[in-house]
Amino acid sequence: MRLAFTLALVAVSCLPARAAEPHWQRIDSSHFSVLTDADEASGREIAVRFEQMRDIFAQLLLRSRVNVSEPIDIIALKTDEEFSKVCPTRPEEGIARGGFVVPGADRVYFVLNLSKNESWHAISYDFARFLLNFNYPPTQKWFDEGFAEYFSSLHLDNTKAQIGGDPQATFPGPGLPQLSAGTPTASFVELLNRTWQTIPELFTASQDASHAPGAAQRALSDAQAWIVMHYLINNNKLPETGTYFALVQIEKIPVEEAIQKAYGMSSVQLGQAVKDYFRSLTSPSQKQSAGRADAGTSNPFSQPLSPASGDVIGTSTREVLAFYARALLAEMSLRLPEHRDAARKELLSLVGESRTETAIAHRALGWDDMEKKEFDPAREEFNKAMELDPKDPWPYYYLALTKYQEFHGGGHQVRGLANMMPELHTVLEWKPEFAEAYHMLGWAQREGGGVHAALDSIRAAIQLNPRDQSYLLEMARVYLAGKNWDAATAVLERLAGGSDVQLASAARGYLQDLPMLRKYGVAAQSGAASQPEAKPATATASTPTPASPQPGTKTPTAQPPAEAADESSDEPAEPQIDKRPIQYLKAKLIAMDCSHPPAAVLTISSGTKTLKLLAPDYKSLTLVGEDQFSCDWRDRAVSVNYKAGGKADGDLVSLEMR
Repeated sequence: MRLAFTLALVAVSCLPARAAEPHWQRIDSSHFSVLTDADEASGREIAVRFEQMRDIFAQLLLRSRVNVSEPIDIIALKTDEEFSKVCPTRPEEGIARGGFVVPGADRVYFVLNLSKNESWHAISYDFARFLLNFNYPPTQKWFDEGFAEYFSSLHLDNTKAQIGGDPQATFPGPGLPQLSAGTPTASFVELLNRTWQTIPELFTASQDASHAPGAAQRALSDAQAWIVMHYLINNNKLPETGTYFALVQIEKIPVEEAIQKAYGMSSVQLGQAVKDYFRSLTSPSQKQSAGRADAGTSNPFSQPLSPASGDVIGTSTREVLAFYARALLAEMSLRLPEHRDAARKELLSLVGESRTETAIAHRALGWDDMEKKEFDPAREEFNKAMELDPKDPWPYYYLALTKYQEFHGGGHQVRGLANMMPELHTVLEWKPEFAEAYHMLGWAQREGGGVHAALDSIRAAIQLNPRDQSYLLEMARVYLAGKNWDAATAVLERLAGGSDVQLASAARGYLQDLPMLRKYGVAAQSGAASQPEAKPATATASTPTPASPQPGTKTPTAQPPAEAADESSDEPAEPQIDKRPIQYLKAKLIAMDCSHPPAAVLTISSGTKTLKLLAPDYKSLTLVGEDQFSCDWRDRAVSVNYKAGGKADGDLVSLEMR
């Protein structure tokens, strides 16, 4: 069984380096960019094939919009010689292929060997899995596997396409095993001619690869997932399949009952319908041809499609200097453990010479430092990259990611929170579909007290990446910060009953602390000591109370107010915590009084209400939407989080300039 985003090895030997530097170009289409050392026609063909695959994905899943919610880098290398320098070197990971995939939380690389015929075909399976992640809700394992296998049977040229042929006969993948020692690998059609699982067995197969059955059983499951998907797509039953997943995954209805409700037939009847469909395509006279690699009409499983015509797909070409290309290749190679040291050495050599120094090399070195949790050197590299190329969005993203990782790694206060949000806005101007950038922006906005803005951002992240359940946990935290208890409870209960063990544990911790949080505004000490994103428990008038109290955080206010400390005790008194609720208001900033620095008094107006809010130290105020506080602000739309009372109408917790 092929797993999404596994590296596929091309079996080529490492050859001596060429004396002459290759000529590099970047070919850009509407949605993709290809870096290549081949000629323009070869690079353009790869860009066209990716556009066509995207278009066919939309056709198959009936999508008017296709999200590519993580940046893609495509590198197409002209020769085995160049490809061998960057390809993975672990032979156990696959057989000879025309390309490999390097996954990542920040971006995904598709690296192709143009010396192989139809090299794009080598990554079609992984490309299907990639697009599914961002364009289809969470599913059971059989659906993703079946769709990716079906998609990987795709054959394309500039004007037409065929899909649905036996993918293991057409282009055998690395996961299909030999059935016994010395026995050739079987195609899907050959496997299904021997035996079948029941539909409930297929639909309830473990999502956990560590509990997967043996190789032969996995191959049979993949084969049956392929033919079930073949049946569903070609009988227009994907809408019913969406209903089925809603029943089993949201309403928690048993598989058998969900099949009956969604498809209008029992699992036995559905299984028989799929078998009949398979046999209708494999009459005795056709069985032999059905198992062969044949993209033409003689293959009874292949179905015609009408992709976007390659002749009308627009592209543009840019020249790329050789040392820029070297930096880009090294940046990718850092992500492969066996090439990491060599890639870093290459990058250091590039920044060591003024004529070859680039922002790309510095941001790549910074990424490597960040991955090693060496955050200060990482920041230095990203700042150097920004100096060399202020328009490059990646250093802005990585600076924000550094803050995010540093906080989560050590639980310290966020360093540079006010700058983090503009950094992420810069990234989203470049890549409006970048789900993880929205996620981090929502987190930063919540930390800064901008609950409403945080909710908008996390909703965007979930829409762009519906399968990342950690986004739902962040949404629950936003609801808690805004005291929307019912919405938070609904999300947390959904996560608590989910299959992700860590998220389920975190959700149960929040649910356990919720009664105390609702009653007293702080979380009790639950036993969930290892929950992620634990925050310091202290709070002052000038630093906001944590917007979403973390389960398991020890706090001196866990007891009801009536249970005050014994005044006669020799023990020191517990520190006094400001228990006033945080209120939110959209308003207009009328006036600013900074006559007693570092304090500032803001006069704001909302409807008929006018308030004076005190910021005891405006230099440490949580500020959103601007880099620095200014005493000259007037007539500005603002959002404020504040606590009523004190030395003015209220004490300012955070200020968002809108």
